[in-house]
Amino acid sequence: MTIATRRVQQAGDMRINAKLVSELRGRHAWSQDELATAAGLNLRTVQRIEALGTASLQSAKAIASAFDVALDDLKFIPEKTMSRYEYKTVVLPFRFGIFKQGLPDIQSALTKEGREGWRFRQLVLPSSDWGKSDSMIAILERIVE
Repeated sequence: MTIATRRVQQAGDMRINAKLVSELRGRHAWSQDELATAAGLNLRTVQRIEALGTASLQSAKAIASAFDVALDDLKFIPEKTMSRYEYKTVVLPFRFGIFKQGLPDIQSALTKEGREGWRFRQLVLPSSDWGKSDSMIAILERIVE
């Protein structure tokens, strides 16, 4: 579809299941022109609805009436997709004890990773046999496209 054939979606437009409109038209053995006549619409309007999946409320009602289906049946319902993530860990060393105290620069480490698309998920503080730890582990995630 070229930019020239795109129609700007207007405030009153609704998303239509264009695939369903095409399937219903096929079940009735109607051409786009025959659907346009049955619905009282312009042929170009039917072509646009099937191509772009948007229609004015009036056009959607007309098509629903022509097919004798409920208007809600024609509404487009996007499929829910599950995002895939990848994970990585960043070890942040530090010393904690009687003589040495200090926390790692968590903000700088996370900012650096954030520039590469990673986001903070969880911070883990592993412990040793004596209840002391010498590092923190940041768990990071990002969406895999």
